[in-house]
Amino acid sequence: MLALIIQLISGAVGGNVAGSLMKKSSLGTLWNSVAGILGGGLGGQVLGMISPALGAAASSGSMDLSSILGSIAGGGVGGGND
Repeated sequence: MLALIIQLISGAVGGNVAGSLMKKSSLGTLWNSVAGILGGGLGGQVLGMISPALGAAASSGSMDLSSILGSIAGGGVGGGND
């Protein structure tokens, strides 16, 4: 559950960073956040399926530094791509 929350927050941040970098494609803060949350959740889940270590850590509930950083990266990239 913690991994999902981290992915959603990272996605919102990634969506807003992408919106600020691409002014013509920006949807505004609210919609950049919504799109980023959706992309971050999906991106983090896909990364968890691809990387067995992240998937195992998320499902067991044990979060170490590498799994937290992986969740942040997956959520941020997923949110920025949305």
